[in-house]
Order: sequence, then C-alpha cells, then structure tokens
Amino acid sequence: MSKVLVSPASKFSLNISEIAPDKSISHRSVMFAMLANGESTIENFLRAEDTMNSLEIVKNLGAKVKDDGKIIKISSDGIQESFEVLDCGNSGTGMRLFCGLLSSANGHFILTGDKYLRSRPMKRVTNPLLSIGAKLDGRNEGDLAPLSIRGASLNSFNYESKIASAQVKSCMILAALRADGVCTYTEPELSRDHTERMLKGMGAGIEVDGLKTTITPMTELLNPLTIRVPADPSSAFFFAVAAAITPDSNIILEGVTLNPTRIEAFKALERMGADISYEITDNKYEPIGNISVKYAPLHGITVEDNISWLIDELPVLSIAMACAQGESLVKNAEELRVKESDRISTVVEGLRSCGIEVHEYKDGYRVIGGELKASMVDSDGDHRIAMSFIIAGLRCGMEVTDLECINTSFPNFFTLLQKITKVELS
Repeated sequence: MSKVLVSPASKFSLNISEIAPDKSISHRSVMFAMLANGESTIENFLRAEDTMNSLEIVKNLGAKVKDDGKIIKISSDGIQESFEVLDCGNSGTGMRLFCGLLSSANGHFILTGDKYLRSRPMKRVTNPLLSIGAKLDGRNEGDLAPLSIRGASLNSFNYESKIASAQVKSCMILAALRADGVCTYTEPELSRDHTERMLKGMGAGIEVDGLKTTITPMTELLNPLTIRVPADPSSAFFFAVAAAITPDSNIILEGVTLNPTRIEAFKALERMGADISYEITDNKYEPIGNISVKYAPLHGITVEDNISWLIDELPVLSIAMACAQGESLVKNAEELRVKESDRISTVVEGLRSCGIEVHEYKDGYRVIGGELKASMVDSDGDHRIAMSFIIAGLRCGMEVTDLECINTSFPNFFTLLQKITKVELS
C-alpha cells in the first residue's frame, strides 16, 4: 500500500465506536504493568505496530504475557536483562519512556527504532537522566538511537524542564520511582498527564500541584493495573475535522478519553465555529465518553496556548484552518519540527500544493483560508501528515503517497474512511 486516491465526500451522519484505542495509554499500560505486584489486565489495547513493539519489549524484559486477542494479562517478577535489541519501531513515546524505566534496572539494554526514530533527538531525556546518575550513551553524543543503557543507582532530583513534554515528564517520573529520595519535576506549562493519573491509580506516591509534580520512590511494587483503553482523541480528531469541513455532516465519536489535556484540539475547533458537545460515561483512571461534532462555517483563530496538549493534532487542525474564512496563526509550536517529520515544513508544503497561501515561521505558520484544490502529497513517512491530507481530500479529492506509516497508530483508518467516501488504495 503505497498511495491512496480519495474522492470528495458528500454530507454524512455517523456514529463511530471503532476509533483506534489510545496510543499513549496503550504504551503506558504495558510498561507500568512491569512495576506491579500481580497480574495487570488490559482491554482494548491498540494493536498497531508501535504499541505491539512495546508489548514485545516487555516480553523481552521478562514479563509473562497472556493475550487472547481481546484481553492482555501481564505479570512480572521484575525487569530482566534482555539479550535482544529492544526495537521501538517508530515510537518516540516508547523509546523515551523506556529510557526512564530501564535507567535504574539491573542489566544492559539497547533501544533502537526505524530510520525515522533513529533521527529524532533523545538528549531531551538522556541529558536529565545522565544528570541524576544514569549510564546512557548513543550516537551523536547520546542524542540519537540506538541508545545503550546500563542500569544504575539514581539520585533524587528537583528538575525544571524548559519544554512542556509528556514524554520527558513521564521518563523522569519513571526514573524517580527508583531514585534514592523524593523528586520534583516542574514544567513551563502542563503537558499531558496520563502517566501521573495511571501511576497514582496504581498506588504510586505522586502529587501534582499546578506545574510541579512530586514523586516519592516506591518502597514496594504497585497495585496491578486494570484498564480498558479508551479511544484515542488524537485519532478521533481526524474524523472530527472530516465532519467540520463537510457541509451538513455530523459524527458521534464514542468511548474517547475526555482528559482535559487531550481534547484541546476539539476546543480549538469549537473556537473556529464547529458545533461540538461532550458526554462523560466513565471516570476511573480518567474521564471517558462521547464527542459529537456537527458542521458549521469555520473562521480563523490563533493557536498559541497549551500547545503541548494539541501538538499531535495540529497537522489536521491545519486542514480545518485551510477551509476556514480568514487567517489562522499557529505559534509556540517549534516542537513540531522534531516529530516523525518536520511537521511545520510538511504541513506548509502540503497546503501550498493544494493552492492555500501559507507563511512559515520558526515556531509555526499562518494559514490564509481558501479553497483546497486536489493535489498529490507525500507523507514523508509521517502517519499524521498522511492522514491529515487524506482528510483534506474529503473536500477536494487528493492523492497521498507513502502510507505504511499509518499502521503505526491507526490500523483501521481506511475502513472507517470508506464509510464517508470512495477510497482507492494501491
């Protein structure tokens, strides 16, 4: 599957309960099970390449895994040294969190990934870990994978991060659980907080006060995790934008996490004029429920706050901006440049090829709303770029190439898309 031709869509009305399970929570669930005393139970695990790689890694680290295709049960007698190289695939979340988890484990571990992950910066986690006594190394002075980790005794810390990153924060929280004293982590703005919620729910000594998280090291193993992974709002958002840009359309996205740090993109789309409502149906580890999105004429907005809460959704939000009346501005989003691709450049290049006026800046871009025109866009191996411009094709028709990357996060994306329009894959 190397390219897709997407036909323009006519109005549609859908309820979707098959949105891909949440990628972030799926990664964390199998990792955190390694810290539990007893058997953890995980339902609705995302069976995509990246998350299955994380599951394979915990097996290689000695976990006992039972998987009947619907429910995964994991038990562990502690992290064991692996004679396998641990392959994170395309997942920055996987690699950065495993750095924190393994930095205090007995043994030597090698983390690697695909060619895209091996080009992504890792000093954002290796440097703070090194500062507390971890023993890590990699290419380019520890900035690039493969990464070598030899478990060590870690010092307590009071770390102030210069960036709001859930991956960095989660890495340091996992390291703090095995440190020699109480640790604090402070960030410039609140990043996504699944790690704090899930570990606290398992009994970890974690307290959050505004932008400061205090972590008390474990004195015993945590309670087993029992979780049904909710639908991924980042994946759901592609279909929210689909409804928002297709006249007279509406969609209900069922079973999505409604964690406030995960629905900022929906809030931005609301500010653009889309008709969106939320219904909470469960609230164990975090709020879960349904999101309803109805088409309405969109207008331009500025997106500059809580960027870490919607960083993954900005590419497809940019498609909505291209369809809106007036100008939209994205600021403070330089983090986009170090994702699976340089997403500022790939978004700008893609929109320009569709006839949209876009101005590129170091930390974002300005989009002048207009009429999208059919084009051909290469994803540059980035799943979110691929899916974003496929959604653009619902408005004007589109050819998108380099599609294998979509399997890393949303394996049934095309199955759902075919409920809306004609899709030709080749």
